Amino acid sequence: MEYISAIDIVVFIVLAIFVIGLGLIASRGEKTHGEKGAQDYFLAGRGLTWWLVGFSLIAANISTEQFVGMSGKAAAWLGMAIASYEWMAAITLVLVAFVFLPTFLKSGIYTIPEFLEYRYNTFARTVMAIATLIILVGVPTASVIFSGAKVITGNFQGAVLGPLDFGNITLGCWIIGSVAAVYVFTGGLKACAWTDLLWGSGLIIGGTIIAYYAFHALAGASPEALVATATHNVSPEDIRGSGAWSRFMQLNSGGLPEGKLHMVRGAEDKELPWTALVVGLWIPNFFYWGLNQYITQRTLGSRSLREGQKGVVFAAFLKLIIPFVVVMPGILAFNLYSGDLKDDAVNRNATVLSDYSPELYASLSDSMKPANEPRNKQIIEVIEKNLADTTAADKTYLYKFEQDFAEQHPEDAARIATYNAKQLGAELDAAALSAGGQDLADANEKLIKDPGERFATETLPAYDHDNAFPTLIRKLLPVGIGLKGFVLVAIFGAVVSSLASMLNSASTIATMDIYRKLRKDASQYELVTAGRVFVVIFVLIAMIIAPFLGHPAFGGIFTFIQEFQGFISPGILAIFLFGLLVHRAPRYVGTVGLLLNPVLYALFKFSPAILGSANPGFLATVAKWSFLDRMALCFGIVVATLTALTVISPLKKPVELPVNPEMDITPSKGAMAFGGVVCALTVVLYIMFW
Repeated sequence: MEYISAIDIVVFIVLAIFVIGLGLIASRGEKTHGEKGAQDYFLAGRGLTWWLVGFSLIAANISTEQFVGMSGKAAAWLGMAIASYEWMAAITLVLVAFVFLPTFLKSGIYTIPEFLEYRYNTFARTVMAIATLIILVGVPTASVIFSGAKVITGNFQGAVLGPLDFGNITLGCWIIGSVAAVYVFTGGLKACAWTDLLWGSGLIIGGTIIAYYAFHALAGASPEALVATATHNVSPEDIRGSGAWSRFMQLNSGGLPEGKLHMVRGAEDKELPWTALVVGLWIPNFFYWGLNQYITQRTLGSRSLREGQKGVVFAAFLKLIIPFVVVMPGILAFNLYSGDLKDDAVNRNATVLSDYSPELYASLSDSMKPANEPRNKQIIEVIEKNLADTTAADKTYLYKFEQDFAEQHPEDAARIATYNAKQLGAELDAAALSAGGQDLADANEKLIKDPGERFATETLPAYDHDNAFPTLIRKLLPVGIGLKGFVLVAIFGAVVSSLASMLNSASTIATMDIYRKLRKDASQYELVTAGRVFVVIFVLIAMIIAPFLGHPAFGGIFTFIQEFQGFISPGILAIFLFGLLVHRAPRYVGTVGLLLNPVLYALFKFSPAILGSANPGFLATVAKWSFLDRMALCFGIVVATLTALTVISPLKKPVELPVNPEMDITPSKGAMAFGGVVCALTVVLYIMFW
């Protein structure tokens, strides 16, 4: 099968070079010497117009997290509920534009941690700077490189130029990391902003193309095949003769607890309960859009408050579009290509089992092993290497599976559950073993619920939902006319743009919050040079780590990292809100908020493991909550504590923040009016998909 043609490769390379070249040309006027060298390099000379700010915010935000993760969640069972991350972000951005941005631009800060020193103390600034660097460099940069390379290289299988195999994921990681580093190193934020203008436009157009082809394919698909993917009982006759949109609604609007086209999930949901929409989801939203350096650095580079507010509100409007080009295609991918996603899960599970439990893998049927076809070449090579490796895993692995896995692989599911029981020296429910399906999945989960320190657990999915969007690209886009090259370069741009944003912001924090504190007499040229050195260091670390993230062991680590935000974001958001809105809050509340939140979150998350059967009822209940609900509880306690401290010992005189006399802080009335329209549209969308 031909995955990509020479024309597509040419289109991909030419467009990538054109966009990056434009960014470098646009940034040539930036100076590295003189009194504004650092401002030019790190903040584009504070000269970004609203359209650059708006598109740059979207391009920095949209990456494989959306095209792989969000689309995959939609393909699974969350469906449109995952769109809350986008639509609630629209309202968040409007509030950021009129609550956070005026103070930040007026004070003339380079970084978000810098504000904490002016409002509170050096300790608060240093803690946030270090935490931000660890999060940015330690996880997102490497994961964006890896997941981006996975999407791109999956469509370049068989494309070989001399010694270069463009389907090789390690090569893809180094290409993506190097491209991002080159224009950040050379042109700083201005180069990022200009390339973001085209990357942002391209990814919205590319996503629209995918959505169009997906709906077109749905209209012509076999009704018999489609009804097997419905969320409730639908017969082929119900959808025969129906158009694409009607089929989409009929297949996905009912069944399950809430249906894939409904936004609201039950309070017991572990990922997006309705309670999280009330409070919990707002915390990471405000933290991400208002206090996350790699996002807010674009707004800090605005020419004026008016331009910044217009740009942020424009980005808010664009966020309303994203679910239609990312989330809906994810749902469509399952309707159209559930068989391909099942095959991808077989490949993934085979890699895990052959590495951790080769004897168990050898005992399983052929349905659990990859088909011998070109796109599985690398996977089969990895499996063969795993089977030949005599090095034992550090821990014995046990395996969890859901009902759909047990129904698809009944005999293998029984073998796996029996294997788990043997490793634990435990008895497996004989009735559940013979019954199979949900009974077997429940019995197996109960068996391995508390495996102890000698064991690790791994989930074997029935479908690899994270391959939903890459599968749409591979299966739908015609080869040989350049269209696939255009869509792939748009996704490549989204990945590179997000990575460039992370590198740029990480180098800014390392330079302005840490290096400049140590080298108080550093010249502007020295600061810019330090920033460039940090870019190189950070991207090398990420590129070295990235190829190893394909190993299944990292799945559990990155799941934990997603929840790691709960240890920092509620406390940081609380002290920023007090710093911005409560002018008489004492300086020491910044330290209290930063230290109290991680203690609370650790208590709520780990109390069952620490206290065991002695765990109080309330803590035991909270430990079972969604991490978003735990974040909301921590935020509420921190806010209550800071309020009490402010009432007890308010400042006699509010803190005077620095003022940047060169910044025009006249607000935009037009942006405020359009922001109201965006909020109203968000409400309408929630009503439509409630």
